[in-house]
Amino acid sequence: MDAVRLSALSASLAGTGLLDVTRAFGGALHRSVTRRSATGLLLVGTEAYEPWHLAAHLDEEAVACGVGALAPLLVRHRVPPGAPAHLASGLHRLHAARRGETVLVVAPGAAGEGLLERVDDARRGGATVLALDSGDPELGSLAHERLAVPVAGEGPFDLVQHLVGAAASAPPSGGMRSRLARLAGQLMAPPVLHW
Repeated sequence: MDAVRLSALSASLAGTGLLDVTRAFGGALHRSVTRRSATGLLLVGTEAYEPWHLAAHLDEEAVACGVGALAPLLVRHRVPPGAPAHLASGLHRLHAARRGETVLVVAPGAAGEGLLERVDDARRGGATVLALDSGDPELGSLAHERLAVPVAGEGPFDLVQHLVGAAASAPPSGGMRSRLARLAGQLMAPPVLHW
């Protein structure tokens, strides 16, 4: 995301309280994957939207902060033949989710009946369900923790994913604000030219 777009988005989100709710949601994600009984993070999107961006961001944050449990397993609606093992988990994986696992659903649009059924399976199996969505009431009713992005469009949703990753990687002892401020500074800085 370039600095001009981020600046415009930041201005449009000013005063919405989005940073505070994002910080709280990121903290819930952090606690869920680091609790003593935690066994893994499953990340899934909708049929029309695979959350590659958030998966990559969480992987980077997991390495940067030393919390390996933040590195998600990407669950896909359609797994192409011959997909490598780390990209070959289909929706059936949600049906098998159990206590100790966290399912993070990213849905910038409607979740869809098939996904809702699988998320319900995961919840019934004892998994913790978190949802980052645009206000889908059915998905919201299944989630233990939820962040409904109050603005439409791909740009704000993209920004929130950056903020959630940064908030989830921050230590729960108060370093979150400085981590988010540092991330915002990096995103708004002019690009570094590599020669």
